[in-house]
Amino acid sequence: MSGHIQVERVGIHLGAGHTRFEAVHDLSLDIAPGEFVCLLGPSGCGKSTLLGALAGHLVPSSGRIRVDGEPVDGPDPSRGLVFQHHTLFPWKRVVDNVAFGLQMKDVRAGERRTRARELLASVGLGDFTERYPSQLSGGMQQRVEIARVLINRPAVLLMDEPFGALDALTRVKMQRLLLDVWSRVRTTVVFVTHDIDEALFLADRIVVMSARPGRIVEQIVLPFARPRDATLLTTPGFAALKRRCLALLEEPDEDDPLPRLTPLGEPDAAWRFAV
Repeated sequence: MSGHIQVERVGIHLGAGHTRFEAVHDLSLDIAPGEFVCLLGPSGCGKSTLLGALAGHLVPSSGRIRVDGEPVDGPDPSRGLVFQHHTLFPWKRVVDNVAFGLQMKDVRAGERRTRARELLASVGLGDFTERYPSQLSGGMQQRVEIARVLINRPAVLLMDEPFGALDALTRVKMQRLLLDVWSRVRTTVVFVTHDIDEALFLADRIVVMSARPGRIVEQIVLPFARPRDATLLTTPGFAALKRRCLALLEEPDEDDPLPRLTPLGEPDAAWRFAV
């Protein structure tokens, strides 16, 4: 099975001259083929930067990244990337947006449109193939975006807060859809989020990152069985791991004067601001 990711002591600096700063520091990570991993951390901690390096859009300042033993030295269709906001072509119909990747591979028009329609049906958009992106809701546009990436059958699916711009109800529906699609295609998924509930609901493993420069604070292997549904969010195990993630994300930083959340009393106690 393909999709084995190896990140070995990767450091990433961004900017130039006096504006140069360290975004990711000495980070190592091994992701098994078919695993669903969430990168969880505060805004600006380097999650998206690391994802950009995995996609091949950024070159690490140190260390190396390999997928299936091969170095990542640039973008490749075997590593699909989904952003928070869709990148669909507004002048193309939905079916042609999805089929575009196959057009780049010189697949015949009939075959690529057939495969695009099949994939759109699998994400619940079989009746919308001839629409334009502007005629779809935000959640539907993201379904098209996911289908457009999956048509290339990537070994790795990289997702940068893909549901962050959606309303709460649509976001939950998209999470369920993603898990359903992933259960069938079993590609390796690296999913960036700062939403703890989302990470706990989706992932096999959560990689918690520190504030900049991004480092791995802890890795949490989730014990929840699959398939998952909304009842998981109300279980004691889910609540306990959510508290653990909150504690990790809110660990004191000597250079950060902002108030932090501090636990009171027993594990089920409320949280308060402490200065």
